[in-house]
Amino acid sequence: MTSNKRPSRLAFAALAGTVLLSGCATPGSGDENTLDPVSIAIGEPGAPLVPGNTVEEYGAQVLESLWTGLVEYDADGAVSYTGVAESVTSDDNVTWTVALHDSWTFHDGSPVTAASFVDAWNHTAYSPNAQAGSYFFANIEGYGDLQAPTDDAGDPTGEPAARELSGLTVVDDTTFTVTLVAPFAQFPVTLGYNPFFPLPESFFDDPEAFGARPVGNGPFEAVGAFVQGEGLTVRAYDEFAGERAASVEALEFRVYADTDTAYTEALAGELDVLPRIPADAAGTATDEFAGRFVETAASGFTFLGLPLYQERYADPRVRQALSLAIDRDAITENIFSGTREAADSLVPAAVDGHRDAACDYCVLDVDRANELLDAAGFDRSQPIELWFNAGAGNEAWMQAVGNQLRTNLGVEYVLKGDLAPPEYGPLLGTQGMTGPFRMGWSMDYPSPQNFLEPLYATGAGANFAFYSNPEFDALLAEGNAAPTGEEAIGFYNRAEDVVLEDMPVIPLFFDVTQSVHSADVTDLVVDVFGRVDTAALTRAG
Repeated sequence: MTSNKRPSRLAFAALAGTVLLSGCATPGSGDENTLDPVSIAIGEPGAPLVPGNTVEEYGAQVLESLWTGLVEYDADGAVSYTGVAESVTSDDNVTWTVALHDSWTFHDGSPVTAASFVDAWNHTAYSPNAQAGSYFFANIEGYGDLQAPTDDAGDPTGEPAARELSGLTVVDDTTFTVTLVAPFAQFPVTLGYNPFFPLPESFFDDPEAFGARPVGNGPFEAVGAFVQGEGLTVRAYDEFAGERAASVEALEFRVYADTDTAYTEALAGELDVLPRIPADAAGTATDEFAGRFVETAASGFTFLGLPLYQERYADPRVRQALSLAIDRDAITENIFSGTREAADSLVPAAVDGHRDAACDYCVLDVDRANELLDAAGFDRSQPIELWFNAGAGNEAWMQAVGNQLRTNLGVEYVLKGDLAPPEYGPLLGTQGMTGPFRMGWSMDYPSPQNFLEPLYATGAGANFAFYSNPEFDALLAEGNAAPTGEEAIGFYNRAEDVVLEDMPVIPLFFDVTQSVHSADVTDLVVDVFGRVDTAALTRAG
């Protein structure tokens, strides 16, 4: 769901209001007021802080500090075996054996075991639990049995046939096996994404309380509960078993309603880290934060989804025409001051498998756009409704898109940008959009597959266009089953070509993450996922 994802940090990129957390008692080291936290701006997470239900950027940023997965990702997205897994191996890319280090503990002191992963994955996959990350377990044997039967409207009509994935087996405390429905050579690459994180037994005692005060196994532990509209403080976990322990005493994740407010507080020295500055600050931030401005290559991808369930957008010629009527370069220069790149494919340049100019309809060609629109019989007398979430600086560039559609196609537009992420998100999954809608995507794991399957596979969790093409699904399956990464990318490229002809989305921009920090902080690292590496942060001096 930049940064918008249901699976994958559906990056709604809307920060939400700031109130500092009040002191509350914490076990072990006094209360919150005794800490000296580094403050980091976030938006309101879209769901309680449970790994299997967190698929947007703000919750994922918090979980990054609280958990360590089986594998970790370096700042450039490379997989590193510095997590809980000692090894992830397979002879056939179908049955995988996961061996764990035995030194890891949760923040409540309980051990991280094979059952901690298997129980967590079963919980996430079980459809009555309604976890947003459930889809990521669909390639494990038995997933279908954990899905409740539904009627034509998608409403459950009974209970699932099973509660546990038949493809998961606990061998002993430090070993479990995973059997997939088909070969998937890139399976280990996926395992650093947060729906694959482990859960302690305490989660199952009270999932609701856990979502407010999560218990992970990462470099920081929660101090008190997350407060909506305010945030959460976390402190360094003394018993952390990983290689990358926290370098600061504590962090305060502050919820802001918009990035402009966060930027103003950062300018005043009242906020330590702003991971993503407002678009309209791009031209001045380097001077205003001299020596404290960080620009990072990113995997973020901004695009317009098209509601294929609306008859007006069912014809691919309409979708192609809209894309051809947009001058991406003009918007990146005039609105983003050159800090975005015009998208010419579905896979960003930061990801292996990107191809320049893969999209034939991602160039400005007004004559061709009008020919396609006329051939489709598009009603130009009715305005196009352009949807985007509020509070993240989206209005200026969405208005620029609307102005270009009006000038180049002779169609008026209406901006629909008054919904905050908690209101905007549900409309995506319930076919509630009446026109092109802003989406952002930042990869969950470093593979072009992650920019294709979650967004365009039939029935996929973030397929909010409700697109379906059997040819795409078949090519995707061949890529997943390919024995090598190089062979897989060949199939993924062909699958991408199918989508780029059907155009269920309009690619717009690839991100460059621009961040700022206070003079009190050094070593700010923002990774290719757009997340602050909280363990790397240090205090100045």
